[in-house]
Amino acid sequence: MFDAFTQSKDAVRNIINNAIQAAAEKGQLAQCEPFDFGVEIPADSNHGDLSSNAALVSAKVFRTAPARIAAAIADNIDLSGTPFSKCEIAGPGFINFFYSNEYLGSVVNGVLREGENYGHTELGKGKKMMVEFVSANPTGPMHLGNARGGALGDCLASVLSAAGYDVWREFYVNDTGNQINNFGLSLEARYLEIFDPSVPFPDEGYHGEDIIERARQFADIYGDTYVNKEPEERQKALIEFALPKNIQGLKDDLLKYRISYDEWFLESSLYKDGTTDKVMGLLKDKGLTYEKEGAIWLKTTELGGEKDDVLIRANGFPTYFASDIAYHYNKFVLRGFDRVINIWGADHHGHVARLKGAMESLGVSSSRLDIVLMQLVELLQGGEKVRMSKRTGKAITLSTLLDEISVDAARFFFNMREPATHMEFDLDLATKNDSDNPVYYVQYAHARIRSILRSLEASDIDLSGLTDTDCSNLTEPEETSLIQFISYLPSRINTAAESMDPSAITKYAIDLATLFHKFYSKCRVKGEPDETMFPRAALCMATLQTLENCLGILKVTAPESM
Repeated sequence: MFDAFTQSKDAVRNIINNAIQAAAEKGQLAQCEPFDFGVEIPADSNHGDLSSNAALVSAKVFRTAPARIAAAIADNIDLSGTPFSKCEIAGPGFINFFYSNEYLGSVVNGVLREGENYGHTELGKGKKMMVEFVSANPTGPMHLGNARGGALGDCLASVLSAAGYDVWREFYVNDTGNQINNFGLSLEARYLEIFDPSVPFPDEGYHGEDIIERARQFADIYGDTYVNKEPEERQKALIEFALPKNIQGLKDDLLKYRISYDEWFLESSLYKDGTTDKVMGLLKDKGLTYEKEGAIWLKTTELGGEKDDVLIRANGFPTYFASDIAYHYNKFVLRGFDRVINIWGADHHGHVARLKGAMESLGVSSSRLDIVLMQLVELLQGGEKVRMSKRTGKAITLSTLLDEISVDAARFFFNMREPATHMEFDLDLATKNDSDNPVYYVQYAHARIRSILRSLEASDIDLSGLTDTDCSNLTEPEETSLIQFISYLPSRINTAAESMDPSAITKYAIDLATLFHKFYSKCRVKGEPDETMFPRAALCMATLQTLENCLGILKVTAPESM
């Protein structure tokens, strides 16, 4: 896999280590064991393309001033066969390296050769990784938190796949437990009130319009057939009728959002196959449960939690926590995932320690379970908070949001901030068709490149051999800055994967578009001599490919024209 930037950083380390060894052999520096030092991009491009602090961090090792160490290293540096044309000492002892024109040209050619695979890395080494996200209760429509979680989880899964993990997307369907009981009671009340408006509504019932709609649909088919049935039979029939429709509604909304899952995992399956009973038995055998007031409790305080938790209620029904432990046992032990990432709302932060503790007690290292806590979203329109759609008058759910703005804008905007950051989503900005809108700005860069390439092809200029173009004469600042930034994509993908934060890719795409727009303003392509036109066309193509690969991870459209 092509990763010129990482290779150039490794080259700096090798150059410096070889120079230190040579300096030691000459007696310019003392013999020493290898030590760690940094290689970074300088904040000021005048200080080179890469800079190392090796001389500064080794002052104690060599017991001499950093400036003298840097001079000894520089005196023994050999740049032949490396990506660099020169190096300089700056400040208190930084060693700065400058890329050669040949290296920068090779970046362009490398990106064109890699094509749609450019940016992919082997960080994950094929490890099985599950990303479980959204997992909204199927008792109602998905809210804005689910909208953010969907974009975040899906793009994170794409980032991890690009970083070399074997990724599995999963939606956990809570199709049993208290919420389903309340769902049945709510449906029952709405069904019965069709025939008798005086029927009371349960205190903990769900008041949404969707409940009323499902009850009406049921009545349209069965009429009053179930009015005189026993409540248990009536509720069961209503749940069996409505729940599959709700689940299908979730699937339809998420497909519209460009999200598809490898599996929709039913909570009820954990009871049917005996997993929950087995896990409860394992915890009991380890002495981690006890009975109190007819319920079975877990000694959560011994597992890192703040208080003990009920696993099995006095009525014999497992709690959500019991199901969650069984579900994660299924993920790790029964299905063999190496790592699992859950996308949760920040209000679930108290659940993290106790679930990790439960996994440890079952022999699963808690380091294999990562929880990404996601903050709330606040919609703004006209500078004011928005809770209802102006067009429909309904509360804004995922479905109504996608009626207000494009899927491209939703997915891009929701991944512009770190998950733990509270987010304000500006609906006015998301619908603007100008450079103020970040997704439009990035897409316009792609469309602009396509326009350049179409113009060249319309003039019968053959672009089929751009991969082999000599790009070593791309030396204008706007050209070299763009090439260098293109080379960062593999490392940015690794950073996004390691930090579990796909906003790194969104920000990269914006910065890449900015650099291309600057290049476009200063560097003409068509009409230049061949020795300039073809390398610039190749750079346009490499930028196009890099943008497409970023937008592909985000599942945002790469338009041909705008």
